[in-house]
Amino acid sequence: MATYKKRGYKPKTKKEKVEAVEENSTTAEVFNTLDEGASKTEEWVVRNQKYIIGVIAAIAVVVLGYLGYNKLVAEPQQKEAMNEMYTAKKYFEDAVNGITPDSLYTMALNGGEGKYGMLDIINEYGGTPAANLANYYAGMAYLNLKDYQNAVTYLSEFSSDDKMLGPIAKGGIGDAFVQLEQPEDALEYYEKASKMQANEFTTPLYLMKAARVALDLDMNQKALDYLKQIKSEFPTSTEASQVDVLIGKAEASL
Repeated sequence: MATYKKRGYKPKTKKEKVEAVEENSTTAEVFNTLDEGASKTEEWVVRNQKYIIGVIAAIAVVVLGYLGYNKLVAEPQQKEAMNEMYTAKKYFEDAVNGITPDSLYTMALNGGEGKYGMLDIINEYGGTPAANLANYYAGMAYLNLKDYQNAVTYLSEFSSDDKMLGPIAKGGIGDAFVQLEQPEDALEYYEKASKMQANEFTTPLYLMKAARVALDLDMNQKALDYLKQIKSEFPTSTEASQVDVLIGKAEASL
């Protein structure tokens, strides 16, 4: 059985002296092992310090480069792109308000008075939020100019979580597919638009468009479901005033 020995205890018997020597030797070995391990670690650090410094420097360069890019490149580029877009955006807004719309939509796309159009913004500032927004304007301009294939192309490049712009872009693609006589594709995009960012304006609008296309495709149960959703969830919407007649039509066709 092990016995407790007070600090300062001196071995008296031969056996105790032997045990003390062995104990001191074991302790010395432990410390020697630790010293050897520390020495090996120090040697590795010395041998590889250039590599270590290089790794740390590389990490620092990446971090600082990312911060520097945002501050010195991305932010100024976005600001410049938005400034360049101002005139093209004004052309688009004037066209929407009915001021010689065809020519203004064209100028919104291609530019005028020495200023960039939306297509220039997309090409010159690709990857910026301004270029993303320019895809929306370009797509809607092409839609109004009856260039439906380009409308689909540019609106498909636009992405947004905005409550209005996101659904309107998807709905615009649906409108283009209707004109291209691709009703199945139109229905798909109207459904996507109706499910994005639910609100009192775009949701019933695209539910109604989806219902009408579904009726044309003889998908009467689907049309009926959309019409009843408008009636129950959006009773004060403009579309709600039209649903009863269409519900009757859908039910009669089941």
